[in-house]
Amino acid sequence: MSGAFPPDLFAGARFAVLGLGRNGLPAATALAAMGAHVTAWDDAAARNAPSPPSGGEGGVRGTLTFRNPLDARGFPYDALILSPGIPHLLPHPHPVASRARASGVPILSDAEMLFRAVRAAGSAARFVGITGTNGKSTTTALLAHILAGAGVPVAAGGNLGPAALALPLLADRGVYVLEMSSYMLERLETMRFDAAAMLNLSPDHLDRHGDMAGYTAAKRAIFARQCAPDLAVVGTDDDASVAMAAGLRAGPAQVLTVSGANPADVWADGTFLRDAAGVLADLAAAPALPGAHNAQNAAAAAAIATALGVPRDAIARGLASFPGLAHRQRRIAEIDGVAFIDDSKATNADAAARALGCYPRLIWIAGGIAKEGGIAPLAPFFPRIVRAVLIGRDAPALAATLAAASVAHEIAGTLDAAVPAAFAAARAGNVPVVLLSPACASFDQFTGFEARGIRFADCVAALASDSAPAGRAA
Repeated sequence: MSGAFPPDLFAGARFAVLGLGRNGLPAATALAAMGAHVTAWDDAAARNAPSPPSGGEGGVRGTLTFRNPLDARGFPYDALILSPGIPHLLPHPHPVASRARASGVPILSDAEMLFRAVRAAGSAARFVGITGTNGKSTTTALLAHILAGAGVPVAAGGNLGPAALALPLLADRGVYVLEMSSYMLERLETMRFDAAAMLNLSPDHLDRHGDMAGYTAAKRAIFARQCAPDLAVVGTDDDASVAMAAGLRAGPAQVLTVSGANPADVWADGTFLRDAAGVLADLAAAPALPGAHNAQNAAAAAAIATALGVPRDAIARGLASFPGLAHRQRRIAEIDGVAFIDDSKATNADAAARALGCYPRLIWIAGGIAKEGGIAPLAPFFPRIVRAVLIGRDAPALAATLAAASVAHEIAGTLDAAVPAAFAAARAGNVPVVLLSPACASFDQFTGFEARGIRFADCVAALASDSAPAGRAA
């Protein structure tokens, strides 16, 4: 069973909350409902609403005031809850973060505050953390799906779905499954994960962490404070993760390795997911988990579910019934024999590689704001690309890379132009797949990868309408 947190849990505590987006506003309102006095602020003035009535239900009531924390004398707070996207060190610290550091006030994530609230409420509910450059959203949702199917009380969120402090209070046998970004992990102080997974490592967010060593250290923090009964799961499909697994072998937590293609403690042998006891599941029966990368995600989820006491047959059922996540290799339509795949979540080359590896011949829609290295690391997949249709700010740079490799391509500029161009190329070349897997961030043209994926679906729907009755959408 789940419920509300006590209204006096943080009575008298003082928190500053900076950033009132998907994480910050739920954090501010939840902390006030737990009795704290909260000062909340966002640099976007429209988000700073007039102060609402005090939070809490009976008993002690907290307060929520919308005011810049810098307006206060000194920095009179017990902690600063900083939204993940706001830097406190690199590339340039926000002034509120600088004031907090100068005042010796800890800078925390909302996940840290959820952990403190659960423990302060007297619940022994277990915490599972999932991180990695790619695959963490799918693995988080998949594990939560398996646990729910097995009758385990579960709440999932964090970097995926509901913000951490929007999750309910779970009783002792409940499990929190949290997707943890590197931004969140660098702001933990006491949080301990009963089970944690680090899936893979490739260069990402280097402006925020300084270099690859800083990024790796942030990811490794998911295992901080683990004890002997705890579980550390590490992917072994890239060299940096293999090195991390080796470093964790000294303990204190038990270490299990997982792989989508190579022998490990839990791994995929073709379509069969195996561990030391034998076959766990046939991934051919899990249509929402294509490719070796999803096999690794399944291995990580299965390893943790096993450690949490879920029976093997329940794990197999959960893998088979998992519906997948939006914008992660989601098949959205088929028109005239051409399948349209939405993989808008692929915001870097490593993520796009995972999708490109699933299709032997395809039309590729890519582009946006390229990450460091661009699409050069995808060269092994270029022979699969019959034609690339490019969008966004860095389309010319991507075009240059493709031209150097003699890959047919065109710059369409926008998704509205790219989708019909890709469809025409697919029909002309008898190519069965149009794949949106941009390998780039979306913020030059969209509010996020979700908006990009939704626009892709709208464009495909328009194609289906234009193709009727000769075409058939499925």
